[in-house]
Amino acid sequence: MLLSLLLPALALLIPSPVSASSSVLDLIPTNFDSVVLKSGKPALVEFFAPWCGHCKSLAPVYEELATNFAYASDKVTIGKVDADDHKELGRKFGVQGFPTLKWFDGKSDKPEDYNGGRDLESLSKWITDKTGLRPKVKGKLPSSVVMLDDNSWKEKVGKDQDVLVAFTAPWCGHCKSLAPIWETLSNDFINEPTVLIAKVDAESPGSKRTAEAQGVQSYPTIKYFPKGSTEPQDYEGGRTEKDFIDFLNEKAGTHRAVGGGLDATGGTIEALDTIVQKFSGAYGEGLEEAKKATKSLKDKYASYYVKVFEKVNANKGYVEKELKRLEGLLKKGNLAPEKVDDLTSRSNILRRFIGKDEKSELYVLGVYELYSYGTNLVGYQTKARE
Repeated sequence: MLLSLLLPALALLIPSPVSASSSVLDLIPTNFDSVVLKSGKPALVEFFAPWCGHCKSLAPVYEELATNFAYASDKVTIGKVDADDHKELGRKFGVQGFPTLKWFDGKSDKPEDYNGGRDLESLSKWITDKTGLRPKVKGKLPSSVVMLDDNSWKEKVGKDQDVLVAFTAPWCGHCKSLAPIWETLSNDFINEPTVLIAKVDAESPGSKRTAEAQGVQSYPTIKYFPKGSTEPQDYEGGRTEKDFIDFLNEKAGTHRAVGGGLDATGGTIEALDTIVQKFSGAYGEGLEEAKKATKSLKDKYASYYVKVFEKVNANKGYVEKELKRLEGLLKKGNLAPEKVDDLTSRSNILRRFIGKDEKSELYVLGVYELYSYGTNLVGYQTKARE
C-alpha cells in the first residue's frame, strides 16, 4: 500500500525521457556541441520554456515539422532546448524571449536567427531553402498547380509569365488521368518564376465564364498564353511529362528536363559557345572577343564564360578540375534547388570548353537526389507561384 502511494511521487522526481514517438531531439549542455556545433550537419533549434504559451502553441507544429523531415535525420537536425532549465545555453546564444528559433550550420557557434512565420509551411520552406531537402508528408498534399477562376484570370494571364493552363471538369476521365502529370509538371517548373502551370475548373460557377470566353467545348482543353499576351495558342501535342516540358522549353526559352532539373543546355549561351569553339585550344585569343560579346548580353552567366576564359588561359587544367569539383557537389546533394540550378549551369558551360555537352553520371545523380522527393511538396510552393 505504502509503495503504491510512493511510486507516483517518485515518478515526479525522475526526469522523464524523450517520448519515443517524438522526432524533435532534446538538446542539453552535454550533447549540444557534438550534435549541433561540431556535427557538420545543419540544425534548426528552438529555445523554449515550459511555461511559455507561445511555445505550447508552436509545439505541435514543430513536432510535425520534425516528423516530416525525420527521413533525413542524417542530413538535418530539428531540436529544442529547455532554456528555462538550461539557462546557460540560452545566454550563450543571446536568447531573450521564447520561443526563439535559430539555424546552425553545423560548423560554427554563430547561428542565424529565424524570423519567419511559425506555421508549418514557412518552417518547411526555410529548411528546404537552406538544405534542398523536401518534407515527406503523409496523406494528400496541397497542390502546386495554381487554380484560376473568373477573378484571378486577369491577374495572371497576359502578365509577366508564360502560362500553360488546363481546362478540366470534375467528372472527366481524361482530366483525372492528366491530373498527376499536371502536378508533376508544375513541380518541374517550380524554380522557373516566369512559367505558370495553371488549371481552371470549367464547370465551377466561379470559373465558367472564363471557360466560355476561351471557347472551351471539351475536356481537358489545354492552352498556352505567352507572357504579355491574352491570345492563346491551343496545345495539341502529347500528354506525357516530357511532351509538356519540351513544349514549354521551346515556347518559354527554359531548359528543364524530366524530373525538374536543368538539361545539358541550361545556363549555356549560344553566342559565347560559338566563341569557345572558334578559339578551342587558344583561349587567350578568345578572351577579348568574349568580353566584347558579353557587353550586349543580359544573361546572368555571360560573365561566367569570361571568368572561365581567364582561368583556363592561366591554368590549362582548370576546366577539368573545376568540373570535377562542381559535379562532386551535385552528387553529394543536400543543396537548395536554386544552388543545384546554378551548379548545373556552370557545369554545362565548363563542358563546352572541353567539348563535352552530355549529362554526366554525377550530374544525373545529383539532380535525382534533389528531385526524388518532388511529389512530397507542401503548400508554400503554391504560395511561391502566386
